[in-house]
Amino acid sequence: MASSPPLAAPASLARPRRTLGRAAAGVAVVGCGYWGPNLLRNFADNPRAEVRWACDLRAERLEPLSRRYPGVRRTSALDNVLADPEVDLVAIATPVDSHVALARRAIEAGKHVVLEKPLSRRVDEAVGLRDAAAKHGVTIFVDHTFVFTPAVRKMREVVASGELGRRLYYDSVRVNLGLFQQDVSVLWDLAPHDLSILHHLTGGESPRRVSCTGVAHYSELEDVAYLTLFYADDFVAHVHVNWLAPVKVRQILLGGSRKMLVYDDNDPVEKIRIYDKGVAASPSDRATAPQLIQYRLGDMTAPMLPATEALAVEVDSILAALLDGAEPVCGIDAGLSVVRTLNAAQLSLEMGGVPVEIA
Repeated sequence: MASSPPLAAPASLARPRRTLGRAAAGVAVVGCGYWGPNLLRNFADNPRAEVRWACDLRAERLEPLSRRYPGVRRTSALDNVLADPEVDLVAIATPVDSHVALARRAIEAGKHVVLEKPLSRRVDEAVGLRDAAAKHGVTIFVDHTFVFTPAVRKMREVVASGELGRRLYYDSVRVNLGLFQQDVSVLWDLAPHDLSILHHLTGGESPRRVSCTGVAHYSELEDVAYLTLFYADDFVAHVHVNWLAPVKVRQILLGGSRKMLVYDDNDPVEKIRIYDKGVAASPSDRATAPQLIQYRLGDMTAPMLPATEALAVEVDSILAALLDGAEPVCGIDAGLSVVRTLNAAQLSLEMGGVPVEIA
């Protein structure tokens, strides 16, 4: 089965990094509700990590973990975690409103941090975490898991090769029935996946402006939202996120001037399809005459993808950064870009969809 090349940060960002100087990193997982146990499992399964603590305010979440991971200590007090000199990395999987306070405490204790998406609610909070991490010489990793899926890795490989030609558009549908969140809207819950994918595919480029509309049908938080993101060179991205769909759809269309790509996460076999289809316009002056459009119809190819869990690849990447000095794939810059875009989208939503410039 063919596999994508190792996932790496853009070459322009690569630089030597300080390493831990040991064979394995000591890890603590804070927040053991929905996502925390997945982080714990993948770190525990990796021979380059030693999971030392599971931390949660609710004892009933910690009790099941003691049976599966008897060597992992359990606590409801973050102070116990931060006082352990063998803990190098704190993975935080708690509600977004608690991210900044918990991460800052870990950073000031000299711990590296993994933060669940989104990084924070506000840009100034994210910038503050970035500056604190730089001051204390630690690294922030943002848990943009979709970036590490075999399909998105293949998408980036195809884009980087130039096979698609000039970029035209990105069109995503990410919908299902539920799961309604209590602390964030569908915009803040689902759109970070596509924003992180776009940041990865464009090599770290942020959109110039964003327009967003949405509706809250059952609470004060929007359950349906539509984002349009405008980039340089007339590249446009549209993202539809929805908690009220009768079926689960996870699909991305990526259009180029030479070829086009379709990613269907629900397809068990052909998640990526590349179509040698497109249009060609004869030269003309748009102001005086319509262009003559010619259609090109060619073959479809479906590359084989490795059956690897995205979170396992992400954990490998994090440990490579800590132990080998590799550049983080999803570091603070990626997280900050997503937060900036979400804040601009939220402002646009509150103004009825008026496009908002992104600093």
